[in-house]
Amino acid sequence: MGFDSIGRTILIIGLLMVLVGGGLMLLNKLGLGRLPGDFVIHRGKTTFYFPLATSLIASLVLTLILNLLLRR
Repeated sequence: MGFDSIGRTILIIGLLMVLVGGGLMLLNKLGLGRLPGDFVIHRGKTTFYFPLATSLIASLVLTLILNLLLRR
């Protein structure tokens, strides 16, 4: 494996990280992460956050997208 392929791999990983980060920022602006089924428990200095509704919606959307893209 040469430096050319390692550099290409690092570049692709970096671009994917930028896309995922931008997507997360966009989803935050749309209100995802603060849905009625997302649980937040505050006890003293500790906060527990469990995004149940957000996880279900993300799973549904990703399943639909992957089924459309990977359909044979």
